[in-house]
Amino acid sequence: MAPKPRSLIMDLFGDYLRYAGGEVRLGTLTRLLTAFDIEPSSSRVTLSRLKKEGWFTTRREGRETVYTLSDEMMRVLVEGRERIFHRTDEPWGGRWTMVLYQVPESERATRESLRKSLAWLGFGQLSASIWMAAHELMPEARQLAEKHSEATIDVMWSGTGSISADRAMAARCWDLESLMEDYRGFIAKYRPMDDPVRNLDRDGEEAMVLRTLLVGDARRFTFRDPRLPIELQPEGWPGREAYELFRRVHAQLAPRANTHVESVIGTQLSTFPSLAA
Repeated sequence: MAPKPRSLIMDLFGDYLRYAGGEVRLGTLTRLLTAFDIEPSSSRVTLSRLKKEGWFTTRREGRETVYTLSDEMMRVLVEGRERIFHRTDEPWGGRWTMVLYQVPESERATRESLRKSLAWLGFGQLSASIWMAAHELMPEARQLAEKHSEATIDVMWSGTGSISADRAMAARCWDLESLMEDYRGFIAKYRPMDDPVRNLDRDGEEAMVLRTLLVGDARRFTFRDPRLPIELQPEGWPGREAYELFRRVHAQLAPRANTHVESVIGTQLSTFPSLAA
């Protein structure tokens, strides 16, 4: 599936443009997007919509429009990068964080927002109104409760006292078989690109495109992967292998991709995007 312009814009800002002051001229961003076969008219329409959604503020510099990331979107990018680029496989502590909620039928938008937020945090749906996380997420869940005052939300800890029951619980909360299959597909797609010598010889635009598509594919797992403790992972779990492959290829493509973006925007990135940034 070809990436949508809004996803590409998010990833270009996340990997490059936020290191150039978090802003870019419309013509410059349009040029970057043409490398992904996005027409300038589509770029302009998408940016106009994103501005209305609060992603950007704009100002004029001569005949050019400059798009600047809003503070909220900068926060989203920083948080999202943390989720994509930093992964730890924690030992199982034997305790689940549980969220139970009731949302009036008239508040469907609240229900959808709550579900998306819970999935982003790493919760899985056990039943219609019960969500579970295999990590200590009590503070985050309480913040969600404060944010969604229209709903009745209870947050508590729970435990089964049995590792086999915990594994069964995980299998009920997440479609782990489908996730394993998609991780294997990711590995098969990007393993041939794990070549530092070849990646240093790539054309800069090609490196930027490949790196951005790589990030987009990896980002899709952030809503789906609960990052289960090792003890709860199914046999042969490929999540760690996929993550390490992503880290390597992303780093290998960085020098050529960064140089290309700098040449297009006419500005040196304040810090080369790295796995620690």
